[in-house]
Amino acid sequence: MADDRLIVALDVSTMDAMKEIVTSLGDSVSFYKVGMELFYAEGAKTIRFLQEQNKQVFLDLKLHDIPNTVRSAMSVLRTFGIDMVTVHAAGGVEMMREAKKVLGDQAKLVAVTQLTSTSEEDMRDCQNIQTTVSESVVNYACKAKEAGLDGVVCSAQEVKLIKAATSEDFLCVTPGIRPAGSEIGDQKRVMTPQEAHQIGSDYIVVGRPITRATDPVAAYRAIKAEWVNG
Repeated sequence: MADDRLIVALDVSTMDAMKEIVTSLGDSVSFYKVGMELFYAEGAKTIRFLQEQNKQVFLDLKLHDIPNTVRSAMSVLRTFGIDMVTVHAAGGVEMMREAKKVLGDQAKLVAVTQLTSTSEEDMRDCQNIQTTVSESVVNYACKAKEAGLDGVVCSAQEVKLIKAATSEDFLCVTPGIRPAGSEIGDQKRVMTPQEAHQIGSDYIVVGRPITRATDPVAAYRAIKAEWVNG
């Protein structure tokens, strides 16, 4: 049985590659993430295909622009019937509020805080944010909550702090999940599925450890077992 709190990331750039993954995973997976690479390459037909397979769709485009532009973009995205979508918290409260106003309750709107590939050194040097990563993430989460969003995208490392600063029902969607012993790739702030469960993540997002596995179904089931029974 699929677990709709375990989202599989479709980090590919063609419909054929996407269909191969979805077909190979079959009924095991009910929730997929479509990111920029796939959406920019193939467009809304990726979403339609997944919906035809009775899958939920997390559209991860990380909208970040002036409030009017994001509002206009979200008015288009809401017509796709997606289940979850992202904006960047760095866009500010007004931008996030406008996006939520357009989207309403049609889908969950979550704000990206700091990417799980961002180290504290990167953040201080490139963004000139002279706090800890955790402090920056919690601040963004509080601003997302103020704007009326449903939650944030964050590292599992920050979940407890975010819940304490916002509320227990404020969603924490956590990428950067890697099974123990697996390669972390370009991620820096990672956790295992078991650790994410124990720390209170509401959703986990896993891509390459499943989609590039020799046996994707077995990989999914192993991660699901660790996540559910953590």
